[in-house]
Amino acid sequence: MALAFTFPGQGSQAVGMGKDLADAFPEARAVFQEVDDALGEKLSDIMWNGPEETLTLTANAQPALMAVSMAAIRVMEARGLVLKDKVGFVAGHSLGEYSALCAAGTFSIADTARLLRIRGNAMQAAVPAGKGAMAAIIGLEHGDVEATCAEASAIGPVQIANDNGGGQLVISGEKAAVEKAAEIATAKGAKRALMLSVSAPFHSALMTPAADAMREALAKVEKHNPNIPLIANVRAAPVADATIIADLLVEQVTGQVRWRETVEWFGKNDVMTLYEIGSGKVLTGLARRIDKAVTGIAVNTPEDIEKTLEALLA
Repeated sequence: MALAFTFPGQGSQAVGMGKDLADAFPEARAVFQEVDDALGEKLSDIMWNGPEETLTLTANAQPALMAVSMAAIRVMEARGLVLKDKVGFVAGHSLGEYSALCAAGTFSIADTARLLRIRGNAMQAAVPAGKGAMAAIIGLEHGDVEATCAEASAIGPVQIANDNGGGQLVISGEKAAVEKAAEIATAKGAKRALMLSVSAPFHSALMTPAADAMREALAKVEKHNPNIPLIANVRAAPVADATIIADLLVEQVTGQVRWRETVEWFGKNDVMTLYEIGSGKVLTGLARRIDKAVTGIAVNTPEDIEKTLEALLA
C-alpha cells in the first residue's frame, strides 16, 4: 500500500507555528530564513510572535503555512528520507497544493514563497471589501448544494468552493447570492448554513483577476515535473506534467477544491496512510470523516517528525 503526503491550507495557521522546529533543527531555521529572504521581510517574526490578525492576512498566511510544511520536509530529508522512494503521491488543500509541489521539486522554496505572496495579494485585491462572501453548508449532499447554488445564481454568481467531505461544503460568490443560497440550503434541510468570516470569496468566478495574475506569475517561474505525482485539487486525479500543473493552479483560483474526491481517490487506489505535513490537523480530521479506512497522521512537531522517520525508515 502506498502512502501520501498532504499539505494544509488557509485556516491552519496559528501564532507560534514552526517555532519548535526552528529551535530544534538547523534545516528548519534555514527554510524560514530562505522564505524571509525571498519576501524581503521577517515573515518568521510574524509567524512566531503575531499579532494573529497580521498572520491571518491572506498574503502572509499562505507563504507562512508553506514555510512550516517545507521546514518539516527539509528536516526529514536531512535525516535520510528520500521522498520519491517512500511517498506515492502528494496533495494539498488550496494553497497547500503549492507546498506539495515545492516538496515534490516543481518549485524552489523561494519561488513558492513569492508565488504565494502574489497569490495572496491578488486574491485579496480581486473583489472590493464587502462585495463577496463564503458560507459553510453542513448536512447536504454535493448535488443538493450544487442545485442550491444554481437557484441562487439568479441574483448573482455563487458556486461550491470546497468539498471537504463529511457533509461539509463551502460556497463562495457575491454576498447577496451566498446569503440567498444559505437560505435555500436551510429550507432544503441543511443542518447548518453558516456565513464565514473571510476576507474574500475564494475559489469563485469573482477571483478571475487573481487567476490572471497567477497565469502571468506561473508563466515566468522556473518549474520542473514533480518527482512525485500530484493529486490536483480541480481534478482529484494524478498529474505529473509541470505545464499542465501550472494551468491547473490557475484554474484552481476560481475552481472547486475537490478534497472529498481526493481522499476517496486515495482510498480506491490503496493509498491508506496520509501524512499531513505542516501546521494543524485539519486534513487529518477530514480524512477520517471521508473514509474511515484511510489513516491521517499529522506531522508538525519535532516528536511527530521522529515518529514519522521511525515508521518510514524502518
